[in-house]
Amino acid sequence: MMKLTLAEPKYLKESIAVISELVNQAQFKITKDAVELVAMDPANVAMVVFKLLSSSFVEYDVSEVTELSINLDNLKMIMRRITPKDMVTLELADSKLRVTLKGDTKRTFDIPILESEDKDQKVPELSFPVSITLPSASIEQAIEDADLVAESVLLSADSGNFLISAEGDLSKASIEMKSDGNTKIAIDSKKKVKARYSIEYLKKIIKGSKISDTAVLMFNNDYPLKVEYKVVDKMLLAFILAPRVENE
Repeated sequence: MMKLTLAEPKYLKESIAVISELVNQAQFKITKDAVELVAMDPANVAMVVFKLLSSSFVEYDVSEVTELSINLDNLKMIMRRITPKDMVTLELADSKLRVTLKGDTKRTFDIPILESEDKDQKVPELSFPVSITLPSASIEQAIEDADLVAESVLLSADSGNFLISAEGDLSKASIEMKSDGNTKIAIDSKKKVKARYSIEYLKKIIKGSKISDTAVLMFNNDYPLKVEYKVVDKMLLAFILAPRVENE
């Protein structure tokens, strides 16, 4: 038995749109507390961690832990059909995921449930000396600026300063942010911390700005980057991105 109803489907709709940029097939785990997802992109460069809390739903009826493997392109196409007036219900029907959109009309879609993968993805335990909380629009704009000149971006931070820089064959871009009312830089290191990451992946990750006005970035020297978008008591969308190793 599983029946989940959202009166505010934005968080599911926008999250699926972002996740599907990185992952084709996803295995959702529905527990009594949340709808959860942990998945790697096909190239094993980026991990997605998604949690939509039961408190986001107006109806959350889960009799047992349920795992559903779904093609995200199929789910994304249905999510696009949601209107602002729609209530969205997810339930199991005849070995399919049934998605019902109820507003001025009632529309029902059935999506095949795919064969589950044998291995569970585990979120790695990572330690970060740097945590930067900033408006999600700021990091979105910075990555778009860096994309004009290069394929990778260097993130560096020291006490009170955060620098995003990119360098191509002829052009350079540099975006500097200081710790102030909007941007908070917490660093537990006496030395500058820096690492390089793929702009191609970051351009997909920063679409999380549609979900939350605030982003949190965490990184270390030549170490994975973690980007979090949170909505208190509703959801978490996080990404872990492998560092870019430059060829000498």
